[in-house]
Amino acid sequence: MKSGKAGNHTSQIEVLNISQFGFWLSLDGDEHFLPFDKFPWFREARISDIINVELLHHSHLYWPSLDIDLELESIVHPEKYPLVYRA
Repeated sequence: MKSGKAGNHTSQIEVLNISQFGFWLSLDGDEHFLPFDKFPWFREARISDIINVELLHHSHLYWPSLDIDLELESIVHPEKYPLVYRA
């Protein structure tokens, strides 16, 4: 007996709201706030670029039009991932 073909990944990712301070992201029923002071790459981004987010793996998020990759862990615990680059 063979196993059936695996189904589609059912994790859902969605940008819920964008404000002048950051944006809210929903992933698998959990909401996460990404403040622009901790995630400055999004500060000057267009709304259409922020909402264009893909879940590449269970915890790997990608914004293709901005070329930004983030692991969920860096969103949940940004203090563990200090910014290195300064403009």
